[in-house]
Amino acid sequence: MSTSVLIETGHWTGWRTWPHDSFESGVGPFYYRRQDDGRVVCRFIAEPRHMNGGGFMHGGCFLTFADFSCFAIAEEHTPGPSVTVNLSGDFLSAAKTGDMMEATGEVTRAGGRLIYVRGLITANGVPALSFTSVITRLRRQPQEAASG
Repeated sequence: MSTSVLIETGHWTGWRTWPHDSFESGVGPFYYRRQDDGRVVCRFIAEPRHMNGGGFMHGGCFLTFADFSCFAIAEEHTPGPSVTVNLSGDFLSAAKTGDMMEATGEVTRAGGRLIYVRGLITANGVPALSFTSVITRLRRQPQEAASG
């Protein structure tokens, strides 16, 4: 069950996003789509508001985009509520205003509750951040336990 929305007009026509995640929408918005070969690609264009005091993309923006990308990459494995339990990244190079930020990756394992994802973010095609993540599927609480 995906709550993503298909963009039907403008520059991002044919891409999807999650407009109901207020944090990611405020930082991004970020976009993704599944290619014909099944690979998921995530993108956004770096803006001045994504930069740190030194004029390069803030590490928090990189990691927020990595987290978004993990859920896009693992979407078919997360039919219900899920959360990140681990996210790590290695910064490889800087990004600047105007750069096309792109993330790709793969699910390396999807077990009972845990999903393992790894990927790479590039800035105009130059590797900028490698990342790994563990996502857990949440178990829905019975209604009486949730209210009591």
